[in-house]
Amino acid sequence: MDAAENKATTARGDGPGWIVIVRHGKPEGDRKVALTWREYIVWWQGYDDAGLVAGQAPPEDLLALGREADTIFSSTLRRACETADAVAQGKPVIRDEVFVEAPLPPPQIWGRRKPRRWGVYARVAWWLGLSGGRETRRESEQRAEAAAATLASHALRGENVVVGAHGWFNRMMRPVLLSWGWKCIHDGGDKYWSYRKYVRRL
Repeated sequence: MDAAENKATTARGDGPGWIVIVRHGKPEGDRKVALTWREYIVWWQGYDDAGLVAGQAPPEDLLALGREADTIFSSTLRRACETADAVAQGKPVIRDEVFVEAPLPPPQIWGRRKPRRWGVYARVAWWLGLSGGRETRRESEQRAEAAAATLASHALRGENVVVGAHGWFNRMMRPVLLSWGWKCIHDGGDKYWSYRKYVRRL
């Protein structure tokens, strides 16, 4: 994105603001341990309760966006809250459960695996319809639409909006925003502290 486009997309009071959707920083958690599917459920609860590994800081370009933001949201999970707080640099942050990660119920299969492998199996199983009594894929898609509507409603009022949330759920909001006429002008991928920036397509 060149300087002229950046200036155009950060101007306030002249059309919609922008939307920046951030993946949280690196959380605490032992990712080398081998687990059964039952143990993975306990591990994931601990992951949800954990904060970020100490000593991290957002990249400077993300901090710059935080300084330009008018409204900052986060998921209610601790790793997302701490991420949004770091980006906000003292500004108030609105916590909202609508931005919480889609669930990862593991399939009940034999064997011990590391959390990363369980995460893949769990996401595939969930995508195919195994919800383990938790939020289904369809319900998460409906929530992603509600989450995107929350962000878009503020941006359409001319506000620059940032949200600190989660890798998979962030991707679920993307097709919703694109279908509503938003354009992704920066795609930082899905690494920790990565973000995507959207502007209203003219």
